[in-house]
Order: sequence, then C-alpha cells, then structure tokens
Amino acid sequence: MSRPAPEPINDSPTGWVRDHIERYVRTNGADGHDWNGVPCMLLTTKGRRSGTWQRSALIYGVDPETSEVILIASKGGAPKNPLWFENLVDEPEVWIQIGAETCWATATTLDPTTDTDRRRRLWKIMCAIWPSYDEYQSKADAAERVIPVVALRRA
Repeated sequence: MSRPAPEPINDSPTGWVRDHIERYVRTNGADGHDWNGVPCMLLTTKGRRSGTWQRSALIYGVDPETSEVILIASKGGAPKNPLWFENLVDEPEVWIQIGAETCWATATTLDPTTDTDRRRRLWKIMCAIWPSYDEYQSKADAAERVIPVVALRRA
C-alpha cells in the first residue's frame, strides 16, 4: 500500500499562485497543468523550520533518459534560492502532482561541479520549455548563485 498524501497542505500565500493551485487540485490538472503554454506541476515540500507541508506550482520537464521530473530553482534569477528548494534540500521526500497523477518522490540536486554533463543536458531541456532560465542565470550570476537543477524520482 502506498503512503497517503501529507496533510494538512498549505498553499502559496501569493494570491495568483494560490488560485492556480486551487484550480489545478480541483480539476486534477485539467485547468492548470498547461500554464502560459508550458507544463506545470504541484510540488509539496516539508517546511524546514515550520515542519508544515507547503505547496507550490512550478514549471517542469522530464528527463527522457530516466523519466525523472526536472525542476529549476530559479526564483527569477533572485540572489537567493526559492523556499521550496531550501525545504527539499533539508527533506528530499516530496509529494508531487502532475495532472491527475499524485505520488511521493525523492529530490536530488545535481552538483554543478560533478554532474556537469547531465546538468547541462537537463538545463537545455528546461530552457527549451522556458527560455527565460538562461536570463535568470545571468541575473543570478551577479549574486554568484548557480541556479539549482533538481531531479525528482517517483517512489
């Protein structure tokens, strides 16, 4: 028997993101999986300080070699990583929803110094989906931040 979803889950406090998540959950992704022409998923992480489950809506891709889900922790090129990323570094077991599919997954962050080839390949896949990632990395360079690439392996 598979583990049930975590509960309770808190959705993003940002209004438009919360509305997106609520539509996504209510329709099993029929309204929300396609967001501005790109695929979007829901990621639920355990808060590293609060211990509560936090849900975000994120653009994603799939690694054709491993079928792992790919995420880019860009935060639009901000100097710091997004909170969802900091949470999954602390607790890599996450709950995901892609369309109607829900499951547990384990997150792995690709090391920019040792996973260079795979990281570069996955970055290209994600930039084909959302070309702004290259621009975000240029902005993050000013803060000397390498934007993380995350692979999620379904349980």
